[in-house]
Amino acid sequence: MSLSYKEMQQILMDELRLYHYPIAVKFFFDEAELETFKDKAEFYLPVKPMTFCQWEIAARMKGQTVLSGPEGLGCSNALVSFGWKEIDDNEIKSHAKYVRDLAQAERFVRSKPRLPEGLKAIAVGPLGDAVVDPSVVHFYCDNMQAYHLAVDYMAATDQHPLKTNVTMNSSACGGTVYSYQEKTANMLPACSGSYNAGKTERGEINFVIPGEHMGLTVERLLERKRNLGSGAITRPGDNFPGADICKNCPLIIFKKEK
Repeated sequence: MSLSYKEMQQILMDELRLYHYPIAVKFFFDEAELETFKDKAEFYLPVKPMTFCQWEIAARMKGQTVLSGPEGLGCSNALVSFGWKEIDDNEIKSHAKYVRDLAQAERFVRSKPRLPEGLKAIAVGPLGDAVVDPSVVHFYCDNMQAYHLAVDYMAATDQHPLKTNVTMNSSACGGTVYSYQEKTANMLPACSGSYNAGKTERGEINFVIPGEHMGLTVERLLERKRNLGSGAITRPGDNFPGADICKNCPLIIFKKEK
């Protein structure tokens, strides 16, 4: 089976009842690939520097594709994560409120996932509008949607248990870098930066899948649907993936009035 990115997005939106578009995140290290993207895509540029998770607002809520280099990024955490800024004293001091002392802050900051130098630009946009293969696909979703993605991902890639990487103050930026570098899915809560600046007002969870694993994951979801009647794991056959009722409770049933 070979699904287009538009088909993948539609399946995920329908079966998991996503309320945000899955975000195709592309790290451009190759100039030719970047030019191909510019020729094919309709994209927006940040008017002023802002955070990476604010770029993603346009992608997940408005269905817009955003392209930028470091000039459009006003978040030091993200600049460090993407290899666009060296770790300096100010970056270490900015983490002081999370840790015991500055020595621990420095160790923690230096242990975060980080892209090598050479990144030219980043694009974020709805998965369905992707014109080049995404580096990772980033979901802002609720607990049960994240669980469905995790279960299908583990089954599709034959990986269990799924080990995740939670860092201080870099969930959206560092979380995508980790998934890209380690070639594995990542699930993590919003950090203080992405909760406030990224507007995760519903308490969304971050779930990130390497781009090359998206097809496998969606195909696994469809396999379950064919075998069980729906994409829902909690109540097979039910079209809503997160039905908030006791499993197979005999009291919560309805019948159609004749």
